[in-house]
Amino acid sequence: MIHYDPHKWTDHFFDVRGSLVKEISGRVSLCVLWTIGVVVVHHLWFPMAIPSLLHALVGTALGLLLVFRTNASYDRYWEGRRLWGGIVNDSRNLIRGAAVHLGGDRELLFELTRWTAVFPFALARGLRGQNGLGPLSADLLTSDVAAVAEAQHPALAVASRMTAVLNNARERGMISNIVYTALDANISQLVNQLGGCERIRKTPLPFAYVVHLRRALVLYCFSLPFALLSSYGWFTILDVLVISYVFFGIEEIGVEIEGPFGQDDNDLPLDDICETIHRNLYAIAGIEKSAKELLPEGL
Repeated sequence: MIHYDPHKWTDHFFDVRGSLVKEISGRVSLCVLWTIGVVVVHHLWFPMAIPSLLHALVGTALGLLLVFRTNASYDRYWEGRRLWGGIVNDSRNLIRGAAVHLGGDRELLFELTRWTAVFPFALARGLRGQNGLGPLSADLLTSDVAAVAEAQHPALAVASRMTAVLNNARERGMISNIVYTALDANISQLVNQLGGCERIRKTPLPFAYVVHLRRALVLYCFSLPFALLSSYGWFTILDVLVISYVFFGIEEIGVEIEGPFGQDDNDLPLDDICETIHRNLYAIAGIEKSAKELLPEGL
């Protein structure tokens, strides 16, 4: 994620990183080159202008389709951020309660804290198609770390280990069934949010809608020069450049933010969120080891 001051235009107006200029430059350039050819043929050989009414009507419908596309993508982006906000809150609540009820056994509390801190890292890696538990796996002191890391669903296996720690505390008589149920409810919420993130990742926008929109964009932008020739002449090249940049850019923004769990410039800062959870949980539990010692440089 790129952090910026929304009140300052000059700070980011000419930025290329994160603006998707590189992603759409090929499509826009091809459209402009096509327009140059159309304008040259129109002025030097034979007229190619057509009435502009059709493009005026289609442009309105196309604009509505693009608005729906970006709104649907932003809904997915914002839902992803809300789910990760829930992961932050439920992780804190779990360890906050555990710090009170498991305070008599620091080793058990530390084990639960470490597994809970590993959960968001394992989830982030899973959403990105990566394996393993992340950088905090080296801090786990249990013998089954390798088995959890190689599980069919590592993040879910981590949640199971968290529940196992609570069950161990209940069997020792450290917590009652009511406390166990209350603490385990936070783990259940973490699993629910895991499922919500996977729903976003595995359910793209309907294929038919995306294909139809892109076909309409290509047909509109590449036929647009013919509709503008009679009114703008040689300036048609500049007009098509601006219009194609705007339309292709809006569509690409939708593509960029519909999958918010990657590592692109406009995706959610999952590494930062995971690190925040890690630092908070270790502070609540009173674990001495510094977060800087646990995380690799530049994470």
